[in-house]
Amino acid sequence: MILADQHHAGLMGCAGDRYGVQTPNIDGLAADGMRFTNAYCQNPICTPSRVSILSGQYCQNHGYYGLSGPAKPELPNMFRHFKAAGYRTAAYGKLHLPESPRNWIADDVDYFGDSYESADGERGKSDYLDELTSLGLRDLEDSWRNFAEPYGSSLPADACPSKLPYEHTMERWAARKATEFIEEDRSKPFCIQIALQRPHHPLIPQQEYWDMYPHDLPLPPTIDREPVGRPLHFQEMWKNFREMEWEHAQPGDTFHDGARRAWRGTLACVTQMDDVVGRLLAFLLEHDLEDDTIVIYGSDHGAYHGIHGISEKAPGICSDAVCRVPMIWKVPGMTNAGEVNVGLVENIDMAPTLASLCGVEGFETADGADITPQLSGANTSGKDVAVTENPWSKAIRWDRWRYVHYPEALFDGGNYDELYDIEADPDELTNLAQDAAYQTVVLEARGKLLDWTSATRRLVNTHPAVKLSGEMMGKSTYPLSSDGSAPRDAQPRHREFKLKNYL
Repeated sequence: MILADQHHAGLMGCAGDRYGVQTPNIDGLAADGMRFTNAYCQNPICTPSRVSILSGQYCQNHGYYGLSGPAKPELPNMFRHFKAAGYRTAAYGKLHLPESPRNWIADDVDYFGDSYESADGERGKSDYLDELTSLGLRDLEDSWRNFAEPYGSSLPADACPSKLPYEHTMERWAARKATEFIEEDRSKPFCIQIALQRPHHPLIPQQEYWDMYPHDLPLPPTIDREPVGRPLHFQEMWKNFREMEWEHAQPGDTFHDGARRAWRGTLACVTQMDDVVGRLLAFLLEHDLEDDTIVIYGSDHGAYHGIHGISEKAPGICSDAVCRVPMIWKVPGMTNAGEVNVGLVENIDMAPTLASLCGVEGFETADGADITPQLSGANTSGKDVAVTENPWSKAIRWDRWRYVHYPEALFDGGNYDELYDIEADPDELTNLAQDAAYQTVVLEARGKLLDWTSATRRLVNTHPAVKLSGEMMGKSTYPLSSDGSAPRDAQPRHREFKLKNYL
């Protein structure tokens, strides 16, 4: 599983090359496998989205909505299941998971390779950073908080070429460690996540990738469009982007000069990240692993990167640009080369589908679907809905529509809901939520969101009671999942008698 950080789903050549980005290796993976055009993340920021990916659960069930935070050892994850099934497990790069007092997955992987945190939650301490220090390169680190500030600040909004030798970047380190891990023991199967930092800020690509894009490249066509019809926090972020102080501004520079550098840095970071993907794919080919290894490429969430006139990803839930993510699968012997699937899928589907493909039991706590029928070409329709959620606001995609619900208390009584016709208006330029002609669609959206909330919430028990797992001394015992909820087959949506009593 190769996971980029905030990769906009449109920034791939295979997605249509609308923005002129160069991604030959990701395009090659798509040409060899199946690309999903309508894949959605479960949260628009890193940690909760990554918890959803590894647990297969919606945020409303695992409970994470913010960055980092306390770890829940009882919450299952993909690595735990695969390790129990005899797989060697490892994770490298920007894992960005709950880490207090100990990282959530630390005891479920044979090698814990977070680039920026220790297994015990100590930030700024890792094998990667230790390696840079031993080489005298720590001050040149270009992908995280570099307090030596050789690039203008610890997390610059501006963009510039990196001073760090390419082979010592975080992505190259993660790829190298992953391949070394595979080579250490070829007698057992492996389950590995490689989590790349780019194209997340800071936008500091290698010089060779920076030079691939001209200094006067065109900006995204929507960068100057005023946020008419958008909610207040979207308007605020649009305004903040225009008032930003660019770290590398020259006398006489305009907003567009800074935004163009950031856009150039974004595209260059995407292409640099694509090169690392290519190196990993080449390793599988060179070591005769290509025909026996499932490869997934995806991202925790998307981003604006100047699209819609906003710098990074906040406020993410407002836009398809953040909620929709890249997703490409290559399953040897199953996926047809170059197939494109337009059905709805979600990031929570990845882990339970991998378990199904590999014959790994478990995931009774997963909300995600097994999308094997789609991967095999037997089913192209996908899910009825896909949902991205914040603690209050929720975004739902179905059919041709995307709707964002904000409780009125969020805006002190104001209604700032959003509705977009994705087919007719893919850039989401016209908010139809207050249009009288579309109130039937708004009511349909709210009903679907209520249905989703009711049907997907994980319960501890239901009535009728779940089947007894045994009796001892007159005391009944009930099956219970490791996360404290009832197992998957006892949840209402999996019960046989859905209309009986209190279901």
